[in-house]
Amino acid sequence: METVKNTLSSAQLMQLEDKYGAHNYHPLPVVLAKGEGVLVWDVEGKKYYDFLSAYSAVNQGHCHPRIIKALTEQAQQLTLTSRAFHNDVLGVYEKYVTELFGYDKILPMNTGVEGGETANKLARKWGYMKKGIPENQAKIIFAHGNFWGRTLAAISTSDDPSSFKGFGPYMPGYELVPYNDIPALEEALKDPNVAAFMVEPIQGEAGVVVPDEGYLAAVRRLCTKYNVLFIADEVQTGIARTGKLLATDYEDARPDILVLGKALSGGVFPVSAALADDEIMLCIQPGEHGSTFGGNPLACAVAMAALEVVKEEKLAEKAFHLGEIFRERMQKELVEVSDLVTLVRGRGLLNAIVINDSPDSSTAWNICVELSKNGLLAKPTHGNIIRFAPPLVITEEQLHECCDIIKNTILNYQK
Repeated sequence: METVKNTLSSAQLMQLEDKYGAHNYHPLPVVLAKGEGVLVWDVEGKKYYDFLSAYSAVNQGHCHPRIIKALTEQAQQLTLTSRAFHNDVLGVYEKYVTELFGYDKILPMNTGVEGGETANKLARKWGYMKKGIPENQAKIIFAHGNFWGRTLAAISTSDDPSSFKGFGPYMPGYELVPYNDIPALEEALKDPNVAAFMVEPIQGEAGVVVPDEGYLAAVRRLCTKYNVLFIADEVQTGIARTGKLLATDYEDARPDILVLGKALSGGVFPVSAALADDEIMLCIQPGEHGSTFGGNPLACAVAMAALEVVKEEKLAEKAFHLGEIFRERMQKELVEVSDLVTLVRGRGLLNAIVINDSPDSSTAWNICVELSKNGLLAKPTHGNIIRFAPPLVITEEQLHECCDIIKNTILNYQK
C-alpha cells in the first residue's frame, strides 16, 4: 500500500490541530516531519537542533538505526500477546534490565506516569503488608515542585494550580514537604503511617532544580531509619541524561523503588518500568495491577536495544563531559555578561537558564521562538526558565555550534 505524501504547509497542519484536536498543549509554531540524531526538520525542510529531546525521551537521538532495527524486526514477528500469555521476549528483557540496574524484579508498564502509579501502589501495598500501617491510612510524601504526570493521582500531589485546579476532588494520602529540605522531610517521616517518599533526583519540570550535594544520600538514610520506602522518579533524569546511568548514582542513594520511562525506549515506543526487590515487588499479586500493553514483545525488544545503545556508545560519560562544557559557556558568555540571564544550572545534558524576569512574563517564550528561527528548538518551563536537553548523541562540535546560537539569540534579543 502506498503512503500519501503530505502536501500541506506548516500553517495548514497547525490549523488542523487547532480545529480537530484538544487544546491541552501550547506548542511552538513549528511542525516537524523528520528526525535524525540531534536534528529535526519541519514540513518545509528547515533544519533545527532539538534541545528538548521530547522531554528527555530521545536521549539516544531521533530514529537511532539500532533501535529502529529492533522495532521493525520484532514488529514483523509478534507485537502484542497481553499478559494473559507468556511471550518469548519478556523474560529476556526482565533479566536484562534487572541485572543492569541491580534489582530483583521489574514491573513493566507503558508511560512514565504509569510507572509512577505502579510505584505508588507498590508502596501502599507494602505499607499495609510489611510495615503494618492500618488499612486505608497509608501516606506517601512528595516534594513541592514535583511533576510526574497528569493522572488524578499525579495532580493530587502537585502544588502547581495549572496541574490541579478544576480537577478535584483530589486523591487522599499525599503530603508535601519542601524540596531539598532534610529536616522537613525527617519530621514528615516520623509519622508511622508514611509508606514512602517519592522524589525526582533533579526536578525537571520545576526548572531543572538540582538539590544540594548529599541530599539524596540523606534521603536514603532517613528512609532506612524510619522504615519508609525511597521512590526515585528517574523518568526524566535516568538513562544517562545527567551524566550517570541514574541521577541517584551520584550519591550513596539506591532507591527502594526505581521508576523509569521516556529514554527507556529511546523515544521509539512507550515503555516504562518500576523496579524493586522481592520484599516489595512480591506484595503485588495476580489481578492487582497490570496493563494490556505492559511488557509487550515490541516494547521489550525496543527497550533492550535502547539500553544497549546507551551502554555501547557511552552516552552517560558523553553527557557528563558535554554538560560541563555547556554550563561553562553559558556562565561565561551569558550569566556574566547579560542582564537577561541570571543563572545556569543542571547536571550532564539536563540544564536550564533562568531569565531575569517574572514567571508570568512571556520573555522566555519569546526567546524560544527566536531560537527556533535561528535553528534551535527549546521550550520554557515555569515562565522564566528555559530547559536545554539535547539528545546525548550530540557531538562536541555540534554543541559548540548550538551554544553560539543560544548566546547570539539571547544577546541580540530585544523585548
